[in-house]
Amino acid sequence: MKTRSLALSPVWSLLVVLGSLLLMACPKDAPKPTADGEGGAAPATTARLKIAVIPKGTTHEFWKSVHAGAVKAAKELDVDIVWKGPLKEDDLKAQVDVVSTFVAQGVSGIVLAPLNDTALRAPVKEATAAKIPVVIFDSDLQGDEHVSFVATDNVAAGKLAGDHIAKLLGDKGNVIMLRYQEGSASTANREKGFLDAVHAKPTLKVVSDNQYGGATTESAFAKGEGLLVAQKADTGGVNAIFTPNESTTFGMLLALRKSNLAKKTKFVGFDASEKLVSALKDGDIDGLVVQNPFNMGYLAVKTMTEHLRGKKVERRIDTGARLVTKDNLEEPAVKEVIAPDLKKWLGE
Repeated sequence: MKTRSLALSPVWSLLVVLGSLLLMACPKDAPKPTADGEGGAAPATTARLKIAVIPKGTTHEFWKSVHAGAVKAAKELDVDIVWKGPLKEDDLKAQVDVVSTFVAQGVSGIVLAPLNDTALRAPVKEATAAKIPVVIFDSDLQGDEHVSFVATDNVAAGKLAGDHIAKLLGDKGNVIMLRYQEGSASTANREKGFLDAVHAKPTLKVVSDNQYGGATTESAFAKGEGLLVAQKADTGGVNAIFTPNESTTFGMLLALRKSNLAKKTKFVGFDASEKLVSALKDGDIDGLVVQNPFNMGYLAVKTMTEHLRGKKVERRIDTGARLVTKDNLEEPAVKEVIAPDLKKWLGE
């Protein structure tokens, strides 16, 4: 008696081969895309990356430098960036809407300088839920949903200003500080660092530290002018002033000039622009604490790119700050920070 052959038909053979190939192509442990909020590495991707970069505003010179640094990083790392933010730094709704729009578009990642340290938490959670990682830069955000925080050590930067004012006054005199606006973590930390340094000198007296200049030069000028009058600056009631960002510094500068108090009152501001540096040269400003906004934009985009490409990134990256005075204004390292070549990167 002959046994029957168990050979498969041609159709069944083809199905077996196809099934084996499918199993080989789909390993059960394949990683799923994730927006890691702990600074860990995201799964590497070979698709071209599109990164949204969202500043607090788009008019100040500071943000133009950030933009230039972001463009440099994008070109070096061969990624695409989309630069979009509110026009003014007090338009919170506009910034929230921009974040939501980029989430809906499904960008690869978002680099965000939040206008408010709590109000932007919900949009960032929305992004991470959509598997879009977020790097926070310039100003901190509450929570731990973001991948990394790229910024100046603002408390230390504020302390630089306080120490310089103490030196200018010989540790004795009346000091005022015009704050920026509530909810801005970066400037709040500068203000804290400044006050810590001044309060460490018992013979220095802070006579006003509870006024806010607001997001524009115009509002800061009006508030600064009123503050000088209220504190009787024209009769010696104010010996020194600190302002924590570009708009409050320029607004206060205009108020001092209008009140004929420039050069008579010691004045230390924050950030640099062509007009502020000119005032420093003229002696109307006695010091500017400057960040490195170009480096901040560069490192923020670089950090996001590395995360998206599967590299582990640091949770906190300090971009540095320094005190600029009339004496060190011509140093090459200072010039590089206060006057970066924006035209090269932005075509302006």
